[in-house]
Amino acid sequence: MIFEDIQRLGEKGRHIIERDEQVMSGSIKPRYPFVMSHGAGARVWDVDGNEYIDFMAGLAVASTGHSHPKIVEAITQQAQKFIHIAGTDFYYEVQLRVAEKLAEIAPFEPARVFLANSGTETVEGALKMARWYTGRPNIIAFYGSFHGRSLGALSLTSSKVVQRDGFYPLLPGVHHVPYNNPYRCMHGREQAVCEAHCYCGDFIEEVLFKRTVSPDSVAAIVYEPVQGEGGYVVPDARFIQQLREICDKHDIILIADEVQTGIGRTGKWWASEHYGVTPDIICAAKGLASGMPIGAIIARAEVMSWPPGSHGNTFGGNPVSCAAALATLELIENGYMQNAAEQGAYIFDALEEMRSHHPLLKYARIQGLGLMVGAELVSDEAKTPAKDLRNALERRAIDNGLLLLGAGDSAVRFSPPLMIERPTVQEGLERFEKSLTEVEQSAGLL
Repeated sequence: MIFEDIQRLGEKGRHIIERDEQVMSGSIKPRYPFVMSHGAGARVWDVDGNEYIDFMAGLAVASTGHSHPKIVEAITQQAQKFIHIAGTDFYYEVQLRVAEKLAEIAPFEPARVFLANSGTETVEGALKMARWYTGRPNIIAFYGSFHGRSLGALSLTSSKVVQRDGFYPLLPGVHHVPYNNPYRCMHGREQAVCEAHCYCGDFIEEVLFKRTVSPDSVAAIVYEPVQGEGGYVVPDARFIQQLREICDKHDIILIADEVQTGIGRTGKWWASEHYGVTPDIICAAKGLASGMPIGAIIARAEVMSWPPGSHGNTFGGNPVSCAAALATLELIENGYMQNAAEQGAYIFDALEEMRSHHPLLKYARIQGLGLMVGAELVSDEAKTPAKDLRNALERRAIDNGLLLLGAGDSAVRFSPPLMIERPTVQEGLERFEKSLTEVEQSAGLL
């Protein structure tokens, strides 16, 4: 069984997992052996009564923490009024108010908004919009990226083979290129050379546009300001700036997939702001409504000028989700975004301090923006990914009362709720270090 080595998993949790094994899709097996009962803020409890600190926020979704009273109140009040009416066919103010707020915080103006159900759906819509606006067929995406699992978004995704294997043919016209990562430069350059001058942007102009696809046939470049599933990779600012310059030069649409990085997680509304870059389209979701399903395509008004009937959905802009989004945006704006910057910097500094006495962190790549911090565990100076030990660390953390997720080959990610308080951060880091020490001891590294 998948939970044989999990000490905290009690009888109730085991029984639920055994039932789950009989009916749930094999595509989501196995999962982390934690069976949630309830949560409050940055703490959660399993069905057997065990308490945990949440350092992953449901894949960076529970931005205001679990069951924040203001979010619960907003959901309840809206549900008592009406739950659904179909926002692509009828009008209702709560949907409009979300769109107005998103247009207000957009990095460009005037902006227009399309509300969807998920991050994947926003990516699909952004692809359609870019092709419609430019009249061009080709899209550029990056190795290591994750944009979703429906066929269009999956065509952009290049994180793991298993995510694409068996689903070909995918969307034609998608071309992948290296993403800036000096720690593991895909062009084979030394880290110092790569940091001095990123070749990834040059590669698009000097190789892709000369040998594979003409720039005047490219509709969009789609990028993550920080690669999430790819390992919490933070690129050099110059790389993102190069993408903007390439798009300006060739009249290409620049699409920022801010599904995970947006809505205050990095200490700013949009992670792209850290690089001084303004995209043409933003895809947002995850933390937008504190766990209620919603996504948003935010675009320059000129770009989102497609005609009536060209795009729509049934559940997008659900009124209950919109009510939760409004409450979420208010909380983030009035303190949680600044808290993300402060607590994220504290986590980053703590991980850097751990380098000196933890072999798996000694040569690690530690990067982060706000409460989106990653540490790529490696076993030696040659940067050999410590994937098995990372996986063991995730399991050990559960036993020590910490929910922690992996990313990439051997990274762990720190993405707790944006409201997390300093004492909880400190306690969570203590549980992390305890787990890390136990794994290193078991592996004979200490």
